[in-house]
Amino acid sequence: MIKHFLSLSSFSSPDLQALIDRAHFFSLETKHPDKIRHLLKNKIFANVFYEPSTRTRCSFEIAAKRLGAEVVNFVPENSSVKKGETVYDTLKTLESLGVDGIVFRHSDDHVFDFLHHKFDLPLLNAGAGKNEHPSQGLLDLLTLHQEFGKLEGLNVAVCGDIKHSRVAGSLMVAAEKFKFNVFLCGPEGLIQETRNVHVFKSHFDEILPKVDAIMMLRIQLERHDELELDPVSYHKQFGLNQKRMNTMRKDAIILHPGPFNRGVEISDDIVEHEQSRIFKQMSNGVFARMAILEWAIQGNRS
Repeated sequence: MIKHFLSLSSFSSPDLQALIDRAHFFSLETKHPDKIRHLLKNKIFANVFYEPSTRTRCSFEIAAKRLGAEVVNFVPENSSVKKGETVYDTLKTLESLGVDGIVFRHSDDHVFDFLHHKFDLPLLNAGAGKNEHPSQGLLDLLTLHQEFGKLEGLNVAVCGDIKHSRVAGSLMVAAEKFKFNVFLCGPEGLIQETRNVHVFKSHFDEILPKVDAIMMLRIQLERHDELELDPVSYHKQFGLNQKRMNTMRKDAIILHPGPFNRGVEISDDIVEHEQSRIFKQMSNGVFARMAILEWAIQGNRS
């Protein structure tokens, strides 16, 4: 049976830890590219993104090329999608053309439910609707592990549009796996219900002094039919600024999956604050996705 990378929930914590360790290994090998360039030589991956992306698409492409693979970037706007071709037929076409794996993003929450069993090559979830973003989850775990040397027992706050955030979704799955705590903060109505014993609702200002890390999220206006957002008011209630930074522990870190709206959920001067690991997250995105791509090929060899 083909192994797909669709959700962190399909992995045991030891298997996820192995991916984290492999990603960390790749982070240490950036100055020795020839040592790893052969790992996926002669393999071809297709990047198929039905939603806009900068970090995820580019980091998957860079990850593949650092491992020696080739990449085909599929652009729906310039394809037979415009002629009415279905998602299934597009992906089946790429499989028939001989790609070795498909990195796929779509706005449908459940798109993989009816696709994964129809393909004889690995499908890699690069973001499905608002449910999960497992490769982002892995890079977040890598960043936390590099910073604190562990995951178990950490306290991580997530503030913003939780309800529509696949990033938060994967982080909550990871919290169950590694037994760290996630505290959800944000506007009423944008914090989803959860039965995860390691996930709690909390008041933003009350939890900030107690956390090891704070993950800031933007409001995803593209997923709201009707929502008026006053940036000034939102920043006053839920924005991370210097005043709030002063209440945090000095060893706590700031995370954000991007894209970020400076001056809304995070002040301009906080994006590159000494406690910020936002751009480290981006760098780690390449290393985490290198581990995923290697796993996708190695894990599906008979």
